[in-house]
Amino acid sequence: MRTTLSIKIDNPNDFKQNLLAWSQQFREIIFLDNNNYSQLYSNFECVLAVDAFTSLKTDFQNAFEDLKQYQQTTKDWLFGYLSYDLKNDVEALESNNYDGLQFADLYFFQPKKVFLLRGNTLEMDYLKMCDDEMDDDLNDIKKFVTTIDLIPNVIEIKQRIPKEKYLEKVAVMLEHIHKGAIYEANFCMEFFAENVVLNPIEKYNKLNEISKPPFATFFKNNKQFLLCASPERYLKKDGELLISQPIKGTSKRFSNAIEDEKSKNELASNPKERAENIMITDLVRNDLSKTAKKGTVKVEELCWVYSFLQVHQMISTISSQIKEEFTAIDVLKSTFPMGSMTGAPKISAMKIIEELEETKRGLYSGAIGYFTPNNDFDFNVIIRSILYNQENKFASFSVGSAITSLSIPEMEYEECLLKAKAMFEILQ
Repeated sequence: MRTTLSIKIDNPNDFKQNLLAWSQQFREIIFLDNNNYSQLYSNFECVLAVDAFTSLKTDFQNAFEDLKQYQQTTKDWLFGYLSYDLKNDVEALESNNYDGLQFADLYFFQPKKVFLLRGNTLEMDYLKMCDDEMDDDLNDIKKFVTTIDLIPNVIEIKQRIPKEKYLEKVAVMLEHIHKGAIYEANFCMEFFAENVVLNPIEKYNKLNEISKPPFATFFKNNKQFLLCASPERYLKKDGELLISQPIKGTSKRFSNAIEDEKSKNELASNPKERAENIMITDLVRNDLSKTAKKGTVKVEELCWVYSFLQVHQMISTISSQIKEEFTAIDVLKSTFPMGSMTGAPKISAMKIIEELEETKRGLYSGAIGYFTPNNDFDFNVIIRSILYNQENKFASFSVGSAITSLSIPEMEYEECLLKAKAMFEILQ
């Protein structure tokens, strides 16, 4: 079905930039970059998929079943996303809030051309219909001259929920917690801009440069774009092994090394941050147990602090081994959406989130990634991201924080602004 070619690359970092620039000619693109971030579970430094041979685009109704049939029929590389609103396919839930972006709830495509970079080894996987283009493409990429058109314009960023209203809504969320309806919920708000004309690749490069996260993504589907600087893995499948790495807990970075280390240590010992991370770790353990072999759900790392260019983050790593009777799609459906972006108990939290938030989340807090031909997968959590609909000139980014009984509304608001800092910087 595919022709594979492996070659050595002299300058992998330069090649990645050429590869992304070269890809812009195609209607469909997913570019994944780990930015050479040191992590245990990474298979590739960079992955690119372009040019759909087949695709699946649908709303939430029966979406996971449609994806299962598509994946089992193609038995090939598939790249795409799961929007947060697929929760409505998993449970009896609704999404009635405003949606300025108008992306489909689920989209995957089978690329004609796949590029996989490990160290200085590049693997090209082309469908046989176009494998005669491999040599020419490689030569074009190597000599590709990166030119990016700057679009000078003033972008006015608006806030969907004003500060005063945000504080009121967090107070309502705390009432739910004190009544025992939930223990924790991730409450989010949108920042948006209308009548926007921007160059997506320029904005992605800037966002990635100031963040350098391990799950950076550039996504294009015709006139719909995701520019993603996510530090978080949702779920990875490698054979029968599953790995989930929820993030809960954030602190500032400082240019002063002593202050920066202090901020990191304070995050590691902060009782509120640890409590919210442990609650979500328990939720993910419960989600994984639905498809796990008995006794295989393990917490590999609990409340470990990782440092990124913008923030320090508290991350836990949970693993399990899948029972033979469950498919890859079964695992995704039984764990989606990511616990760190919902709350506990999960269904109650999602209902309250829908009542208090004012924007349909869509791709934000969903997941983007790929399936391999041998039924493995790897997906990130879509956070720290700019979404752009070029057709209706609408750009959007959302941020959130975990609300627990220990939350102080003003501090939660400040955490949201901290997470929004990189996107503000890029757009303004």
